[in-house]
Amino acid sequence: MRPAARPLEGVTVLDLSRVLAGPLATMLLGDLGATVWKVERPGAGDETRAWGPPFVGGMSAYYLSVNRNKRSAALDFRDPAHLAAIRRAASEADVVVENFLPGDLERYGLDAASLRREHPDLVVCSVTGFGRSGPYAALAGYDAVMQGFTGLQSITGEADGPPLKVGVAVVDVLAGMHAASAILAALVGRFRGRGGAHLDVSLFESGVHSLVNVAQSALSTGAPAHRHGSAHPTIVPYQTFAASDGSFVLAVGNDGQWQRLCTALGTPPPGGEAWQRNPDRVLQRADVVAWLAAIFASRPRAEWLERLAAAQVPAGPVREVHEVMHDPALRERQLVRDVSLPGGTSTPLMSLPWRIDGERPGVMLPPPALGEATEEFLARFGA
Repeated sequence: MRPAARPLEGVTVLDLSRVLAGPLATMLLGDLGATVWKVERPGAGDETRAWGPPFVGGMSAYYLSVNRNKRSAALDFRDPAHLAAIRRAASEADVVVENFLPGDLERYGLDAASLRREHPDLVVCSVTGFGRSGPYAALAGYDAVMQGFTGLQSITGEADGPPLKVGVAVVDVLAGMHAASAILAALVGRFRGRGGAHLDVSLFESGVHSLVNVAQSALSTGAPAHRHGSAHPTIVPYQTFAASDGSFVLAVGNDGQWQRLCTALGTPPPGGEAWQRNPDRVLQRADVVAWLAAIFASRPRAEWLERLAAAQVPAGPVREVHEVMHDPALRERQLVRDVSLPGGTSTPLMSLPWRIDGERPGVMLPPPALGEATEEFLARFGA
């Protein structure tokens, strides 16, 4: 792999995090070439190791998804020798990532203030549920709780149904990506001579930030947001429709696309000029959607998708996850590659969803077995 695809080569990351947001952030850094030491509890390790089935090669699929390109050291904070080695590793690292509750690491001298007194250029990223200050700082946070607490659940689901969580731990994922972005920004500052930093990234704020236009509407109007199922609150038509043999998503993002849609349907809209502008279609949502639903139900999905593609109207099928993961495009584009796990079991893993100068950062190290690099860690950082 060319150096351009490993821009963080030479950067060392000490990963004291577990579960999803922190490990996702450190995995992204490892994908970009950083050396990542993952410190885990002896015996159990990261909680997600047991979050299965399914398991592959003795590791849960959950753990496999966010722990490639790392080395695992099983260390006990209460063991003086282990603690001394962790502190020395922190003093030699460029980045430390942790997701303990505020106050927990102070007992071991592993908090940001203690570590940066010895190493001012260190970048420490603290990932917490609610941030390191404020009225909720002492509360633990899991994604399911955050999807409710941030309002995300209140806008997810059918209009006449109950609030629903998104099918993946999206708040954790977003917090991990924000953490990685903040770390990269801090490293740029450090390399420009501005010293280290203590980064405060929370699931709560990441979740609220993800509400983007819905949040801004609430701020601007003071009005409550509502659930719209697969539809969009301010764009029509922009939702899932049922063809005669399956569902597809139609996303008409502007009035030019609306005009091309009507041409592709071969039937003038009954609303005529009153439906030409999106704000008017939003106000007449029920009538517009009912008209389209009746037309789309009359023919197979493939026919509609062919017509819409020819008219340059954005649309696509609603697919099952297993269908997507076996799409040949993922292999052709090298987003999914086969990797040998410790012990020899082979499994497909994903890489980063973008390329650098045409090359996709790959999987240099498979997700590690618990403690497989403990002796190496202690030999390097121990007394």
